[in-house]
Amino acid sequence: MAMLTTFLARRSATARRQPTRRHTRIRITTRHPTEFIDVTDHLERFVADAGVRFGILNVQTLHTTTAVVVNEHEPLLLADLQGLLERAAPGDGLYRHDDTAVRTVNVTAGERPNGHAHCRALLLPPSVALNVASGRLQLGRWQRVFLVELDGPREREISALLLGEAGQ
Repeated sequence: MAMLTTFLARRSATARRQPTRRHTRIRITTRHPTEFIDVTDHLERFVADAGVRFGILNVQTLHTTTAVVVNEHEPLLLADLQGLLERAAPGDGLYRHDDTAVRTVNVTAGERPNGHAHCRALLLPPSVALNVASGRLQLGRWQRVFLVELDGPREREISALLLGEAGQ
């Protein structure tokens, strides 16, 4: 009898859980050429509003000169990271991408030189996958999610796709 009770309790709990898929786009206005924008609170609200208890949240940038990273929101560290990117791909460096007299692909009128931003983006991920457990993003004590602007200021968008199980 105890096994039947346990089975029925598990089945009842499973019946209350529903597969859930949610998607949103978050628009962000950046203000600086290189900038770390903390989007963690937006993402936490999205997960809470969806009612997902367990799942995965994938966050992806929709631009080739931005990135999505998880790191600490500490101003001196963010300045260090910005300095690292500047040393890796200097804004005043020479980039063939910026020579629109020679380049024939994906050229737009009034395009600004941004070869450095594309090179920096190659060093950073375009997306992150985050675990959701007990209805919350599973981030460490100091971890935050950032959109990294590499060619601002601009209007940007990230796409967030939540796959999981809603319910009790």
